[in-house]
Amino acid sequence: MAGFFKTIVFDFWATLSEMSPYLLFGFLIAGLLSVWINARVVERQLGGSGFWQVFKASLFGVPLPLCSCGVIPVSMSLHKHGASKGATVSFLLSTPQTGVDSILVTYSLMGPVFAIFRPVAALITGLVGGTVINAIEKHDMTASEQHEKKCTDECCSHENRKNWLVRAMKHGFVTLPTDIGRAMLIGILIAALISAIVPEDFFAGALAVSGGGIIAMLVMMVLGIPVYVCATASVPIAVALIAKGLNPGAALVFLMTGPATNAASLSTLASQLGWRTAIVYLLTVAGCALAGGIILDAIFQGDLSSIHHVHGAMLPEWFKAACAVVLLGVLGYGIFANQGHRKQEKSENTPD
Repeated sequence: MAGFFKTIVFDFWATLSEMSPYLLFGFLIAGLLSVWINARVVERQLGGSGFWQVFKASLFGVPLPLCSCGVIPVSMSLHKHGASKGATVSFLLSTPQTGVDSILVTYSLMGPVFAIFRPVAALITGLVGGTVINAIEKHDMTASEQHEKKCTDECCSHENRKNWLVRAMKHGFVTLPTDIGRAMLIGILIAALISAIVPEDFFAGALAVSGGGIIAMLVMMVLGIPVYVCATASVPIAVALIAKGLNPGAALVFLMTGPATNAASLSTLASQLGWRTAIVYLLTVAGCALAGGIILDAIFQGDLSSIHHVHGAMLPEWFKAACAVVLLGVLGYGIFANQGHRKQEKSENTPD
């Protein structure tokens, strides 16, 4: 039993150390993006129902570190300010699958192939979904109405241009860790448990019996669609599954469907944009995930050396350990701040 817990602790720390330098850097970039990207400009660019608006919406969404729950209010704000349904769905599809922080973590744990393939797959998914929606839906607002609609929220205030560095640091190292801190630590813990419990080459043997990688992709899709897992927290879980024999394509299916879909976001999407849009959204995620998984398996062709020997080993061990300690502090503060905020909301909503 002591050896079992020792294995879990060792794997937890090893994964945390590998990803922490990249995740901290991702938090910094995410914070800077939050103040450099003007919400009013983005909203103005996404008006209309052409392919160019869909493309821009998908491209804007790729680097933004928003989960499938967090992206819903942002996308609804875009739609309210004139973005077409196609552009809105495109943004909804590409954004939660990846982000600047998850791209860097993917590179640190899974190598350059996965780190490049994930954002490209997210971009294509957004393009497909947005184009299909534009083809079957009529735009809800006329062009004149779009230009007359102006954002008056705090995000577009001129006051937001002041103290940009402080606001960037607050968003990157307080707001974002508050949103993903608990999910991040749970994801690393699940990865450590998989490493300790699941036998070596477990999935390789199961796939040999079941008939190949496509079966694993369908299984991971069924698991990934209804549950919530953020793009960054899903990476260590995928790495642990690959280490136990899961094919890279099936891991990609999990990395795409888990962050992009869950029951809560789908029901919210259906209520705001209609069930037809929600169904197209779901089918797009499923179809693109399967296509991406098949292509990725063809790229690797059984050679997983670039995943098992990641580039994080190039960094000094002392530096990775120091970053891991800092990351634990940042995530711990985020979790504590989130709990305090929830308690405050509960006390305010409780009648006297």
